[in-house]
Amino acid sequence: MSKDNLLSLKDDMVAFVEGHGMRRLPGYVTEDIPSILWEGEDNPEAWKDFVEMAKHVGAPFVTFSEMILEREELEALIEEAGEMNFPDEEATELVEAQWLRKYTGMLGYIQLGFVYQGLMFLHETTTEWYERYQALLEDIESFQDIVIDDARDGGDDEDE
Repeated sequence: MSKDNLLSLKDDMVAFVEGHGMRRLPGYVTEDIPSILWEGEDNPEAWKDFVEMAKHVGAPFVTFSEMILEREELEALIEEAGEMNFPDEEATELVEAQWLRKYTGMLGYIQLGFVYQGLMFLHETTTEWYERYQALLEDIESFQDIVIDDARDGGDDEDE
């Protein structure tokens, strides 16, 4: 299995979940939902234990969400990184965003989940490039928040 593309792992997960007689519910569980994250980074097969736990507690389904790096999303990110660092074409964010091009079309994140006693239990599998992509998104979003806040603060000063 490629460490850069989780597509074959996804196929294994689908077969394993369905082999346990469970259904897959397409859906992403957001951070604002009370949840417990399964710890198993040292075990590449931990997701199997997770599915077996869902089966054991009687969960009728497992939520299933995936993220493929789409060309349009990446190009928008590259554009934002370029605007953020203009005219510096060697800026870290821009170089990092351009580096991600080789992962376009690849599956970089899978989230499995099940509900038990009012809590969401989650298992996440990610690639290294996906984690770098998320960090870059957060950096650019933080920068945009600063620029927007500065623009608002500057506007308020003129009104006084």
